[in-house]
Amino acid sequence: MRNPQTIWFNWEKNLVETIDQRYLPFQNLIVEIRTIDEARFAITEMIVRGAPLIGVTAAYGMYLAALNYSGDDFQGAMKYAANWLKSSRPTAVNLAFAVDEALSFVSEEHTVSENIHHLFEYAESLKQREIDFSKKIGMHGLELIRSISNIKNGEPVQILTHCNAGRLACVELGTATAPIYLAHEAGIPIHIWVDETRPRNQGARLTAWELGEADIPHTVIPDNTGGHLMQHQMVDLVIVGSDRTTLNGDVANKIGTYLKALAAADNGIPFYVALPSTTIDWSLKDGITEIPIEQRDGSEVTQMEGLLDDVVHKFRILPEISPVANYGFDVTPARLVTGLITERGVCRASREGILKLFPEKIIEK
Repeated sequence: MRNPQTIWFNWEKNLVETIDQRYLPFQNLIVEIRTIDEARFAITEMIVRGAPLIGVTAAYGMYLAALNYSGDDFQGAMKYAANWLKSSRPTAVNLAFAVDEALSFVSEEHTVSENIHHLFEYAESLKQREIDFSKKIGMHGLELIRSISNIKNGEPVQILTHCNAGRLACVELGTATAPIYLAHEAGIPIHIWVDETRPRNQGARLTAWELGEADIPHTVIPDNTGGHLMQHQMVDLVIVGSDRTTLNGDVANKIGTYLKALAAADNGIPFYVALPSTTIDWSLKDGITEIPIEQRDGSEVTQMEGLLDDVVHKFRILPEISPVANYGFDVTPARLVTGLITERGVCRASREGILKLFPEKIIEK
C-alpha cells in the first residue's frame, strides 16, 4: 500500500490532492484541488465519497475559499462558501458538520491571513481526528472479531460488508474495514464477503481493491447473495458503515444496507455499524422520516463501466425507453442494529446507548 491516506495537502504546490475514486480499480489517478469549486465538484461527482472523507474535503474547501478570497466582505464570502459546499450532497452529515465547524473558526477579530491560517489548521486537525477515530473504531471492532474467532477454533471469521467504508471513504483504515485490517494484522483468520453494491459498484470496485492491496482474503458477491449465505451459516458477522446516524440509532447507509439488516435479523447474525461520532446527527430522532435521501442521476443505473482491451468503456445495460429511480441510500431502523462501533466503544443503537458513550451531548430540558 503506497500511500495509506486518501487525501493530503501538497506543500510544494500549495493545493490539496486526493485519489479519484471514479476510475478505480482500473486506474489510480490523483486529482488536484485548488479552489472551493473544485472541492465541491469532487464531492458532487464522487471523486471523493464516504462521509468522513467528504467532511475533510469540505474543510479543505473552506480553506481554499479563504485562500483565494478577494474583496471587501470576507465574512460574507465565507458564509456563501459554506452554503455552496453544503448544497453539494444532502445525506452525509459530516459535510455540514465540517463546514459549520470550519466557519466557527472565522472571526472578525482576526485578519484575513489569520483566518486562512486557522481554517488550514482546522482542516488538518479534522483529518487527523478522523484518522484517530478510525484507529479506535478498529480496536473496538477487533474485539468483536476476536471473540468470534475464539469460538470458531481457528476457522476463518466470515464477515459481510456492504459498499465501501474503508480508507477510501475515510482517510486511513476506514470505519467498517478498520476492525478487518487490525484483525488481519493480528493474525486472526478472516474472510470478507464483499457486496458489489450497485449501482456504482463501490464494493466490487473499491472495497475489493482495498482488500486486495492488503492481501486480505475476500470474495465479491452480487448484492442479492447475502441472504443466501446467511441462511447457510456462511456469515458470522455483518459490519457496515454509515453516512448519517440519528440519536435514536437509525442508520443511513448505501442503498441495500436495510435488506442486509433484515436478512441478518432473520438468521440471528450480529449486524454492526461502524462510525465516528462526526457521523451522528444529534438533532434527528427518526431516520426514516427525517434523513434526506439523495436521488442521483439515472445514468449510474443505465450504464456500467468495464475494462476491454486495457481501455475503460461505458456500456448501456438497460432499454433506452426505461425510466430509472436511483436512490443513493436507505435507512436501517435501530431495532435491526446489534450495536454501533464508535471511537469510544461499542453501544446499543439507541438514545440511551449513544448518550452513555457521549454524555456531553445530553441537553438539559
